[in-house]
Amino acid sequence: MKTTALQRAGILIALFFLFSFNAWSAENLKPFMLVASNTTDFNTAVESTKNKLQSGGFDIVGEYSPYAGAEVIVVSSDELKASAAKTKFGGYGAVVRVSVTKDGDKIEVAYSNPVYWADAYRLDNDQADVAAKLITALGDAKPFGSEKGLTAKKLRKYHYMAFMPYFDDPGKLGGADSYADLLAKINSNLEAGKSGIKKVYEVKIPGKDETVIGVAMTKGAAADKSIMGKIDIAGTRHTAHLPYEMLVSGNEAYALSAKFRIALSFPDLSMIGKGSFVEIMDAPPAIKEQLSTLTK
Repeated sequence: MKTTALQRAGILIALFFLFSFNAWSAENLKPFMLVASNTTDFNTAVESTKNKLQSGGFDIVGEYSPYAGAEVIVVSSDELKASAAKTKFGGYGAVVRVSVTKDGDKIEVAYSNPVYWADAYRLDNDQADVAAKLITALGDAKPFGSEKGLTAKKLRKYHYMAFMPYFDDPGKLGGADSYADLLAKINSNLEAGKSGIKKVYEVKIPGKDETVIGVAMTKGAAADKSIMGKIDIAGTRHTAHLPYEMLVSGNEAYALSAKFRIALSFPDLSMIGKGSFVEIMDAPPAIKEQLSTLTK
């Protein structure tokens, strides 16, 4: 059967995207994607971004403003949840964080690169399909967040430096007699605003007793505003690092070590100096301590 010119064009376009994403996956990956934005009005950018995400097949599961001039929109989809269900602690990968940030007279629309985070969270696929959907929904985007980036192989066994935690070294926050009891306790404490923590989103992972909960942290060294004000100070903003998350899996609650989670979003961050890890050295223990109170 002969193909028409239109059919041949369609095949060529599909092959182009397939090869593009295969090449992308083979190259060094960066934590975020920056979308081209033509507007200079913050509120317009937020509403436009939300509309595009919903029209593109994503479900908005939560949003919040961690500080003035920043809005984080968290989305999920059937594809993301199905992928998250296939691996241990895969629930962390059930969402994509999308940010709108006002930086001077510029508006930056960005999101967590699903290909990068799929490898960091050791998912069983590279999320290239989700990456393609995001580009279709939001438009052309370029990777940022690290000068050289990291290979998929390095991301799958990532740690910031020697003696620092890996993905499979999560912090245990506490437990209960059952998954249902623990989830109820955490949600009760979130509603009460315990430790100044507020819920941003909650996504149930299908087919298993697992739920990922994103939270806004507002107190002390763990506060979103405090941490980002010290390390997100140069170049395109890493606002889509937020919010922090905890994972209820079975009858235990976990959170990725901040020494791992923050480093993934800021892989080029130096250990000492201005805007370095030393400036937020109190954050990792504070984050774990405050999240642990939600299980009590």
